[in-house]
Amino acid sequence: MGRGDKRTKRGKIWRGSFGNSRPKAVNVAAEAANKAAESKKATKKAS
Repeated sequence: MGRGDKRTKRGKIWRGSFGNSRPKAVNVAAEAANKAAESKKATKKAS
C-alpha cells in the first residue's frame, strides 16, 4: 500500500483522483453560509 494503491489517500494524491479516501474540496465559504442559514431556520421552527 502506498503511492500505487488507488484506495489510499496517498495513492489518490499520486494519481490525481478523488473518492472516499480523498474527497474533492468544496467551497468552504459557501458551505459555512449554508450551515448558518439552516441553523437559523431550525431555531425559528423551534420557537
